[in-house]
Amino acid sequence: DVKLVESGGGLVQAGGSLRLSCAASGFTFDDYAIDWVRLSPGKERERVGVACISNRDNKTYYSDAVKGRFIVSVDNAKNMAFLQMNDLRPEDTSVYYCAQENYCDRVRFRSSHYYYTTGYWGQGTRVTVSA
Repeated sequence: DVKLVESGGGLVQAGGSLRLSCAASGFTFDDYAIDWVRLSPGKERERVGVACISNRDNKTYYSDAVKGRFIVSVDNAKNMAFLQMNDLRPEDTSVYYCAQENYCDRVRFRSSHYYYTTGYWGQGTRVTVSA
């Protein structure tokens, strides 16, 4: 069975850093992309992508909201994905998920435009950034 487990969330002051991890199992990691997704502010039923990495070619993509501050990476040997979050801001407060996707698509970075290609998600990890 496909399984994704996030970890690394927590409480941090504005300007601080956190590193989220996503442990993947049950599928051929190299064949997919990994999206990092968070809940939209004030719309906890809406998810918006913030970063994506294509495991086939290691290309990375970022939303404008996090570009220059967040770095997505993978360790294919360990079936792990990571989201290094630097210069965190209060508006980054959210629950963060990693998701298995067939490919990266910047459309999923747009609010109200997220769509699923495989439907596999982790349980999420909460990030709280205090002012």
